[in-house]
Amino acid sequence: MSEHRTLCAAYQATAKQNPELVALRTPGDAVSMTWREYSRRVRRIAAGLAALGVGRGDTVGIMLTNRPEFHLVDTAALHLGAVPFSVYNTSAAEQLSYVFANAANKVVVTEARFVPILYASGADTRLICVDGDAEGTTSLAELEAGGDDAFDFDAAWRAVEPDDLATIIYTSGTTGPPKGVELTHANLLAVTDAIKDSYDLTPNDRVLSFLPSAHIADRVVSHYMSMVFGTVVTSVADPRQLATALPDTRPHLFFAVPRVWQKFKLAIDSALAETSGPKRKIVAWAMEVGARRAKMELAGKPIPGALALRHRLADKVVLSKLRQKLGLDEAKIPASGAAAIPVEILEYFWGLGIPIYEIWGMSETGGLGTSGRPGKVKPGTVGAAVHGVEVRLADDGELLIRSASVMRGYRNDPEKTAETIDDEGWVHTGDIGVLDDEGFVTIVDRKKELIISSSGKNMSPTNIENAIKASSSLIGQVVAIGDDRPYVSALVVLDQDAAAGLAARHGLPESSPSAVATHDQVRALISDAVRAGNAKLSRVEQIKRFRIVPDFWEPGGDELTPTLKLRRKPIAEKYAHDIADLYADSPTAETINLGS
Repeated sequence: MSEHRTLCAAYQATAKQNPELVALRTPGDAVSMTWREYSRRVRRIAAGLAALGVGRGDTVGIMLTNRPEFHLVDTAALHLGAVPFSVYNTSAAEQLSYVFANAANKVVVTEARFVPILYASGADTRLICVDGDAEGTTSLAELEAGGDDAFDFDAAWRAVEPDDLATIIYTSGTTGPPKGVELTHANLLAVTDAIKDSYDLTPNDRVLSFLPSAHIADRVVSHYMSMVFGTVVTSVADPRQLATALPDTRPHLFFAVPRVWQKFKLAIDSALAETSGPKRKIVAWAMEVGARRAKMELAGKPIPGALALRHRLADKVVLSKLRQKLGLDEAKIPASGAAAIPVEILEYFWGLGIPIYEIWGMSETGGLGTSGRPGKVKPGTVGAAVHGVEVRLADDGELLIRSASVMRGYRNDPEKTAETIDDEGWVHTGDIGVLDDEGFVTIVDRKKELIISSSGKNMSPTNIENAIKASSSLIGQVVAIGDDRPYVSALVVLDQDAAAGLAARHGLPESSPSAVATHDQVRALISDAVRAGNAKLSRVEQIKRFRIVPDFWEPGGDELTPTLKLRRKPIAEKYAHDIADLYADSPTAETINLGS
């Protein structure tokens, strides 16, 4: 059990212990704020919110890019006993209207760029603008100046109880309107307890905040963990600047979704392809040595002395420099989660000396359930249950989770809450899993997304998709199709950065994704990648036909959630014509047939 009853108490203890240490910053130290200044502003913002009528149990909406003001506002609201929650910056007006109606908030803290969409949502909320005086809004400076000097800040936070709500996480809605996951202070402290048990984090360790704060991962990794452990948070407002922010920050804890790790691999491979002959051979040798050592380490085998000696040389000459260039040379906890990561990507980075630990969790479990961690790693699994978590499988293979981090329920939706959490407190995750004798969990796929072919064969689309994605950095997304069909087919989406690089090297029309997608060389490269991926799959799982989608898919668009999960039903509807052609007796030229 945590030594603190609430996040507020944890924050106050951390701030008192580390007043002169930096708490919040941006790359290049454009902003650098100590815990003392952080605390002073939290008091002022809390008093300002209280003057607007925000109190215990009230909700406060936040629509911000990753910036220090998020932490200031969220922490201030928590100290009032209020419930701060974030919305995705890619949300449409209708989505915002739905979420605000569910949350019943009267205040939204935002940036000038989002004011028009907030007005378009029609929500009856007061807007606080952190970066200026947008029309019809109150500036953050005015809010801070507007508090009552007599407001008793300490009495307010001391009145907060462990079972009070700390936030609402709105699921990204792959199958319908988002559900509001209600998490209490006790829930989130249970998560930080599990992290403390698994990993070594100390005050002044560095973390990056670049994922959406509306997602549970960034809230835990960069926000709540900072309150509890005293980590320094560097906020990166534009995730496209991640490559420059990493060497600036050199994080000790770095959590990213699989696509980010795949982008890093693409950057390394692309840079290697452009190096001169002798240098390329040395780098390739070092990476091969690193890969051999990593495979033995991951398999739990002793490292032979000769290999250990070669590895020390490879690390000194090449691998350590690659880690330094990436900005991950000091990373104690490199982690991946939110979606399945191909084993090949994990092994690649372990070979570089970056031991990625895969983490599995849901918003409903506070973002954590199982994880790999030092001394407990098995590639292809999502690790074992963390401290305080119980896991078991239902009769149909569904993974069930029970812990102190399990949500209070879905906001205003007791029916869906009862469907998800049974009478004994087990969360029915919706994931089909495998639990081995050592307690390691393997996720097969979402229960509702399994492909059942017309011949009755059950298959995991994620397994198929990952096999193909791992075969080429040119592939950004794959959608396996085959439910009630005679064979598996796929839609393939190009990675925008890789496609642009290929176009530049070969003189292809870079400006048009459709032109790149239809180019003979690209079609040949993707065909080779699909064949290579197929070689890792059973015959019935192999993709027989595919089409290259003539568009790039953006997070938060029709096809992808903000956290890069596939919206399978909207994809099936939007690309119904393409899918029909994949199964036509005489398909068009856009459909590539790999044969039986």
